Amino acid sequence: MSLFSDNIRHLRMRKGVSQEIVAESLSITRDRMAKYEGGKSQPPFEILIKISHYYHVSIDLLLTADIRKIDIDGLMQLEDNRILLPITVDREGENTIEIISHKARAGYLSGYSDPEFIEGLQQVSLPFLTNGKFRAFPVSGDSMPPHRDGSFIVGRYVENLGEVRDGKTYILLTREEGIVYKRLNKNGRNSLTLISDNTFYEPYTIKVSDILEIWEYACSIATKEAEPENLDPQSIRELLYGIREEVKALKQIHT
Repeated sequence: MSLFSDNIRHLRMRKGVSQEIVAESLSITRDRMAKYEGGKSQPPFEILIKISHYYHVSIDLLLTADIRKIDIDGLMQLEDNRILLPITVDREGENTIEIISHKARAGYLSGYSDPEFIEGLQQVSLPFLTNGKFRAFPVSGDSMPPHRDGSFIVGRYVENLGEVRDGKTYILLTREEGIVYKRLNKNGRNSLTLISDNTFYEPYTIKVSDILEIWEYACSIATKEAEPENLDPQSIRELLYGIREEVKALKQIHT
């Protein structure tokens, strides 16, 4: 038996239907369905998608989590059959915000679809944030001033690309870069342009298919006291721009 076979058997029993009924819905034979549940064979990709749609459970969960230990009714179901992992609540039943610590940042790319990983994160409650699912992400680097290393951006989960508004800031989980915080512009239907507020960094384009999650900026939490700057913002921009132009000129000389 495998985790997958245990999961689909559990889901069928929970649904209260026979193997024959499930097999008919998937357009396969009962014998084939029995082999999947018995762990004697694995379904091809197209059948795996059908099973996911039939039970309204994401493929991530079917393959990597013990669904018998998960409150399926307590998961946030999204369009396209996606599932956002467990919604944690406080004693009063209010939604809490999971915090992706700087230590947990590296593991989020592989753990975002793991219920145990998400449930193991620390939580905080911010009563002024309502109407949505929120999560806090760590800030790193200097590409998005005034947010500094050690700060956190709290984002509201974006269910579909149509909610993205040009010029607004978002946290993205991408296959290649992990967690990034940028200003977005729609660049056609299949890609987005990511823009840093620090003009030293060039904008770049990413395919929508490479994006795993999008969270809209809701608020920020600073963990360090702000320090007075020796240069005003305009001077800083001019300085960084000058450095960038010098770097470009050096690259042209050596090419």
